[in-house]
Amino acid sequence: MRFIGIRQGGQTVIGRLFPDGTVAEVAEATEFYADLPGWLLQAESLPGGRGYRSAVEEVPAVPPSARVLCVGLNYRPHAEEAALPIPDHPAIFGRWTVSLVSDGTPVPVPPGEPGLDWEGELAAVVGRPLFGVDADTAVAGVLGYAAFNDLSAREHQMHSRLWTVGKNADRSGPFSAVVTADEVGDPRQGLRLRTRVNGETVQDGSTADMIFPVGEVLAYVSEVMTLNPGDVIATGTPQGVGFARTPPRYLGPGDTVEVEIERVGTVSNRVVGRDEAGPIHRPSLRVRDRHPAAGPATPSRGRPRPRDGS
Repeated sequence: MRFIGIRQGGQTVIGRLFPDGTVAEVAEATEFYADLPGWLLQAESLPGGRGYRSAVEEVPAVPPSARVLCVGLNYRPHAEEAALPIPDHPAIFGRWTVSLVSDGTPVPVPPGEPGLDWEGELAAVVGRPLFGVDADTAVAGVLGYAAFNDLSAREHQMHSRLWTVGKNADRSGPFSAVVTADEVGDPRQGLRLRTRVNGETVQDGSTADMIFPVGEVLAYVSEVMTLNPGDVIATGTPQGVGFARTPPRYLGPGDTVEVEIERVGTVSNRVVGRDEAGPIHRPSLRVRDRHPAAGPATPSRGRPRPRDGS
């Protein structure tokens, strides 16, 4: 199954995305991740969508409490192109959930930056509490995966050995629909990961080449902190980033950047100037076009009632 987030006022509602492009609401995000087995069963039973994806205000399918932990230098050729040593342990840095955006959201270049740099990555969404687990248990606890673009403000990133500011620019974390792990398989077997800029392939790698596979990263983090359902691990980028080129190449207004991962999906975003970006905080949801077979939609209010009305 595939899931997206739908903004409804100040809430995020998780919706199941169907192959025909329609969406059916499942539950408010916090409720969804608090009882994943129950809500996944409900989602699986839905016969189809009630509205078109294009008619909702889409946001990433994560709860507001999600922690976004990113792995730096997790592909050997990327560490080498950055002229940085191969890490002995996963190099973890943090993003704030507010930096995440969905497919199609315009991404502004921050003032004072020459542009944004692309980093196509596989993101894993945690599906059960993980603490002190081994790698096999950890990867079995993944709900699903998403294509992620860790867009980076390199000037500010390089001001310090702590990368936080350069990794949290407004709207700098494009995040695709979440695809359940059963449809993706084990990333250790190799998922092709490509990043394109205006149709040109600038990164072409495989998740089989990670230094620390998904399960090992999750297990490492779980040694000191409990990972909760809905937390996100962005697993690092392969070689081919812009700043390592001669001369450096960055994304500027008018560019379109796309990350595609085999069996996971695609996230594509246009880069704009700050004055073109519009409000950073988006307004509440307005549903327009509905699936012809659907009646009027109603916001989720807890677990859906059985269809017999009981």
